[in-house]
Amino acid sequence: MEKIMSRPPLLQAKDLHISFYGVTAARGANLEIKEGEFLAIIGPNGSGKTTFLNLCTGYLKPHSGEVLLDGQPITAMSPRTIVNKGIARAFQIPQFFQNQTVLENLMISISARRGIWSGFTELATKQRQDEAHEILSLVGLDEQASTMASALPEGQRKLLDISLALALKPRLVLLDEPTSGVSTLESYQVMETLMDALRKAQVTALFVEHDMDIVRQFAERVAVWDAGSVLIEGSPEEVFNDPEVQKKVIGV
Repeated sequence: MEKIMSRPPLLQAKDLHISFYGVTAARGANLEIKEGEFLAIIGPNGSGKTTFLNLCTGYLKPHSGEVLLDGQPITAMSPRTIVNKGIARAFQIPQFFQNQTVLENLMISISARRGIWSGFTELATKQRQDEAHEILSLVGLDEQASTMASALPEGQRKLLDISLALALKPRLVLLDEPTSGVSTLESYQVMETLMDALRKAQVTALFVEHDMDIVRQFAERVAVWDAGSVLIEGSPEEVFNDPEVQKKVIGV
């Protein structure tokens, strides 16, 4: 009988090491992300969470170790190449064109994905407008399409930043503190909208988050970062009941 080979994880980090001026930011970091899951990374400030995202997206190169996408190494690739491979990134501080409308921001991202945007090409084609409106509807921003991006409140800025990532047609989105700067009342609505959009788009997500209630509500699996490596990983219930996590992360 022919042997059935199991698929590799969508993303796999293997024994990542990196340090800055003698300070270790990744110390043998290992983590796997399965296709279709929502994985949260938590941990104290300075534990290496954002560094890990930077290593996975090509903004930093590890001193040793490797990152694999579908079992193939992407460690030496540029951020642009990694985006083209299917990994998109949303930052803690939203990144978009402040002096363009919400719709124009989306059309720029769509054009960049297709490799055809420059200051001399027509931006507002019907095809790009239709695709942009479809993405904006997905994240609940279609009514703000003609609004200047700079005029959006913080929660909608986060959703715009994430919609720009979705415009790249990723398989995996890495989110750095998606509720940072958003009021407590608004954060649940932002995450509910975001997670619903990712499910509909069939996109896997890894998100760094400090709000433990958000993690409990929206993560399917949690990895705890400590001193540059994974301290423990498991379901939210398993992780939050761990005495070491309660001591180092939750502060119990």
